[in-house]
Amino acid sequence: MDKFLIKQPRSSSGPFVSSHVVPEAQRETITPSSSNVDCILGVGSLKRDPGGRKPIFEYDSNIRDVVRRHYILMGPYQPKLRVYPKTIFGTSNRQFNPEWFNAPNSAWLEYSIDDDAIFCLCCYLFKNEFESRGNARKSFTQDGFKTWNHGPERIRLHVGEVNSIHNKCLNRMLDFANQRQSIQSSLHKQSEKTKSDYRIRLNASIDVIRFLLRNGLPFRGHDESEDSDYKETTKVIIKDLDGDYFGILVDESKDISHKEQMALVLRYVNKNGELIESFLGIVHVGDTSARSLQKVIYSLLLDHSLCLSRLRGQGYDGASNMQGEKNGLKSLILQDAPSAYYIHCFAHQLQLTLVAVSKKHPDTNVLNTIGTSFKRRDLLRQHQVEKLEELLKSGEILSRQGLNQERGLQRPGDTHWGSHFKTLGNFVIIFSSIANVLKDMKENSPRDLDKLAVGNLLDKIQEFEFIFVLHLMFKMLLLTNELNKALQKKDQDIVNAMGLLNLSKRRLQTMRESGLESLMDEVSSFCGKHDILVPEMTEDYPRSKRKKSEISYLHHFRVEVFYAVIDLQLQELNNRFDVVTSDLLLGMASLNPVDSFANFSKSRIMKLAEYYKSEFGDNELRDLSYQLDSFIVYARECDRKFLNLKGIKDLATMMAQTKLDQTWSLVYLLVKLALILPVATASVERAFSSMKLIKNDLRNSIGEEFLNGCLVCKIERKIFEKVSNDAIIDRFQNMKSRRVQL
Repeated sequence: MDKFLIKQPRSSSGPFVSSHVVPEAQRETITPSSSNVDCILGVGSLKRDPGGRKPIFEYDSNIRDVVRRHYILMGPYQPKLRVYPKTIFGTSNRQFNPEWFNAPNSAWLEYSIDDDAIFCLCCYLFKNEFESRGNARKSFTQDGFKTWNHGPERIRLHVGEVNSIHNKCLNRMLDFANQRQSIQSSLHKQSEKTKSDYRIRLNASIDVIRFLLRNGLPFRGHDESEDSDYKETTKVIIKDLDGDYFGILVDESKDISHKEQMALVLRYVNKNGELIESFLGIVHVGDTSARSLQKVIYSLLLDHSLCLSRLRGQGYDGASNMQGEKNGLKSLILQDAPSAYYIHCFAHQLQLTLVAVSKKHPDTNVLNTIGTSFKRRDLLRQHQVEKLEELLKSGEILSRQGLNQERGLQRPGDTHWGSHFKTLGNFVIIFSSIANVLKDMKENSPRDLDKLAVGNLLDKIQEFEFIFVLHLMFKMLLLTNELNKALQKKDQDIVNAMGLLNLSKRRLQTMRESGLESLMDEVSSFCGKHDILVPEMTEDYPRSKRKKSEISYLHHFRVEVFYAVIDLQLQELNNRFDVVTSDLLLGMASLNPVDSFANFSKSRIMKLAEYYKSEFGDNELRDLSYQLDSFIVYARECDRKFLNLKGIKDLATMMAQTKLDQTWSLVYLLVKLALILPVATASVERAFSSMKLIKNDLRNSIGEEFLNGCLVCKIERKIFEKVSNDAIIDRFQNMKSRRVQL
């Protein structure tokens, strides 16, 4: 039954009463959990036919209301039979008339097939509250009524006047069906002061919860295995997207409980032309196969009413389950969304190039020797403190807040962005402390083999070639580290990323052509400071003790080390980022407004539009051609606002703010699609960092939905702060009836 009709008395002038409709939304407030009913009463214990029901007063008082809710939800039992049993009254056969179901006063009326009798639902449920058990009449409740020759008259007599037992039961059922009204009637009218005090306490509680969520702190005393409601925050994100095109950034990682979690970030351009990356949610996945991830992604998008047909970009790392050409996640999604083009995370590709170069010049013995021992790390800290005091006394360094922080030797991780640069930087800065630790180890090692190994290691790091390679790698990583940081920005666009990549290549090439001399000066100065012998560069480089070398030290360091390392880095960058030569990205680069659209190419832009067949049919391509002609003239000659733009991100914002997005709508659409294309999965990685902060050893039983809610509120805390307390109060008050309604 979509709607449940019950009656409400209105006057004493007649036996019939008017119908009252309980809407579906109110019915939900009285809906008992079927699992609770089954658990408490047993499956099938509540009879549908009124003739077989147990009297309501025989149920335990603790579960009596559960039984009432169940029967109110089911509604009166009014079976429609082809033929009803006949009973002889005098000389006539009489039977139940099904038209009585349709009478204005029939919402309470029930018919028992088993007993061939009629019953009253509201009296069955509530009559015991108005009559004592001994004095209660059983007609219409337990025994039923079946004197069909007096049916209508007896029904009117049962209904009675406004204050009759039947109408009291009916009103009681009405109040019980409408919980909010029932609570309000029992509490009577709330004073304004009561509401004001309640709102003050509620706002204080919400502010405390905001603080806990913003800082990722636990809810002490609260069962964090339960679900949470975070939808006011995601609702703001979905509203900001407003059904427009979007891209997705996806990655997976294990939490503290070794559960595989998949995080998804939306990338879109809002109405103001601003590029946005927003965390949508995290979901536990049973396995990380491409099919499983596809199913979870589709489900998550559907939960937030996001249409797959609006998907225009995918960004993942380089795992095989993600970028496989046949069965990878990107290929599966492209089958359903042909314009959702995939970009391998730029920051991940850059890290792979650094790993490849680092493995060509490995030297992790020092890190293994010192970094894996607590005692040696403490010794390293002690030497740093002594060296720092010495430098402060001599005035070589200054003392100020934030300066002279403690440094360690952490092993660089292949998937830890920027870790190689940090490790090499620390090695250069605390070199003297590292050497002192190795000297102490050499002197105090009880075993001769350990002394020999540490002595060889100490001799090696005090050679000129080691220092040269150390500074070369550090200087080269210094250049790429700037690119690494830029790629991890949330609002980074693909065109600007390509420009930064090309800039890094040019700087590496410039370093190759003219950077050797300055590097030699730095290395020589460092060696002089640490009493390391600097070889004469014109002398022969000793390759072997038996065979005389035919090359000099200078040739070796310039060609076999300096050129070789930089060439390898450039080669890795070219191989890893071959995607930047595709027509898709070249077309996007042609929209770059820098230097008065110096890279503008109409043919490339038109070719770019052909990649998006859903947006650009034959008519749209023709209109785009006309718009590009007028747009480029206006941008270069008519409006000075275009002169200072630094990328397509600025172009989109300026066009939206000046309403030019409406004048050249197709040009703006291409700019927007170019911005949506993902650059790096840094936002997803940051989500996993927050996950590890929230779900730790002490909170490893936190529920999946609760974890997701905490992450959404913490990561999108700027949006969360904009959600008013009133909106939160309204949402939770509408979820179910509360003691105080505001």
